[in-house]
Amino acid sequence: MANQIKNRVKDNYVNVVVPALIKKFGYKNVNQVPKLEKIVINMGLGDIKDNAKSVQIALDELKQITGQAPMVTKAKKSVANFKVREGMTVGAKVTLRATRMYEFFDKFVSVALPRVRDFKGIPANSFDGRGNYNMGVKEQLIFPEISYDKIEKIRGFDVCFVTTAQTDAEAKELLTLMGLPFAK
Repeated sequence: MANQIKNRVKDNYVNVVVPALIKKFGYKNVNQVPKLEKIVINMGLGDIKDNAKSVQIALDELKQITGQAPMVTKAKKSVANFKVREGMTVGAKVTLRATRMYEFFDKFVSVALPRVRDFKGIPANSFDGRGNYNMGVKEQLIFPEISYDKIEKIRGFDVCFVTTAQTDAEAKELLTLMGLPFAK
């Protein structure tokens, strides 16, 4: 099944997105056409840094959502105001590439986003100036793998779509053609 999803999204990119981008931006070479390079999911765990069981539950949920084991991020410096010491667990992140990236993208666009309450599209102003798009997800419950009865706490996370586009306009057109529903 994983190859089917990858092939569906990848086929859409090759057969629909690439010709549309070449026509719109006038690329001379197929290799100039921007593509989705990776998706990075980052979850902050600062509120449960002292509770190892809660951290493990959050890591397991992130693993269920992405299909890949998350990397634990540690504090680089001590900050007394936040009661954080150097080396404490403060978050988790997952970098998805190739097959898993396409699987997550397809699931995110076709299953998770439609489950968001009062969804009117994702904001179109979250580009970083270099062709990457960042957005926040308020709760992990929009993913079908997460059971409402088994969650300890509603957690949000950040999703970063890293593209090879040189400008935000190119990246927005790429992501729109791939299926991300931007708000009008």
